[in-house]
Amino acid sequence: MKDKKHIHEHNSIENIKIAFYLNIMFSILEAIGGFLTNSMSIMSDAIHDLGDAFSVGLSYIFERKSKKNPNDKYTYGYLRYSLLGALITSVVLLLGSIFIIYNSIPRIITPEEVNYDGMIIFAIFGVIINGYAAYRTSKGVKANEKVISLHMLEDVLGWIVVLIGSICIKLFELYIIDPILSLLISIYILFHVYKHLKNVFNIFMEKVPSEFRLEEIKEKVTAVNPVIKDIHHIHIWTMDGENNYMTAHILLNGIVSEKEVIKLKKSIKETLNDLNIFHVTLEIEYKNEVCNDKNCDKAI
Repeated sequence: MKDKKHIHEHNSIENIKIAFYLNIMFSILEAIGGFLTNSMSIMSDAIHDLGDAFSVGLSYIFERKSKKNPNDKYTYGYLRYSLLGALITSVVLLLGSIFIIYNSIPRIITPEEVNYDGMIIFAIFGVIINGYAAYRTSKGVKANEKVISLHMLEDVLGWIVVLIGSICIKLFELYIIDPILSLLISIYILFHVYKHLKNVFNIFMEKVPSEFRLEEIKEKVTAVNPVIKDIHHIHIWTMDGENNYMTAHILLNGIVSEKEVIKLKKSIKETLNDLNIFHVTLEIEYKNEVCNDKNCDKAI
């Protein structure tokens, strides 16, 4: 079993590397091709593929960094390094898309002639190369591989659109199709950039992850633990979008022995583990005890 796992992890790394090298090399060729064919749609796809290459490469580098164990300087570990890749990639895509939109709008007003034969050739290569990358990563079982495979599949669909558009330009000489395609691709990229940046911002601001409802958590914990009078001062956050943390004050409704407290804490953590919260810190309070935290009454 260990050998099979090791083989899969090795293949996984190799597939990600192949996807990265294919994207970075073809992005450079696309940029050159977009310049030679005078096609903004190919240039916008080059920006998209370059963003995917950055995403694959940075996620690989930072993901390895994020696996380092906590130490006396980074007590939470390095989990948030995995967010840096998403942040940097989003900024690259944002700036690239703004550049493409800025250059595409004048071409809609005054369409320019493009080399549609060159566009068709690049589009065919785009479908083949990105299709191969999507195939290599499609067999992965890890979430990271699945996301990368989805990116590659999106690239394939983008190049199919460019291929159809370039054929239409050749048949009908409608050069306005090229800047329209580049605008649509750029808007599509900006939409996904917005979602990624919003998610990264929420994580950095330690917002409660969207899958959690504090009142529901309180109900589930108290339902199986009758010795609990109240749960307050709850804080839930995520370090990287996957690893969830929680702290809370547990107010007991009577005298509870040490053995019962240990059992209670174990029960609460098991309940929270089922909800995908694995790092839990609990403060036990008794009914005659005053919570000294100034925000205790204000917190949930």
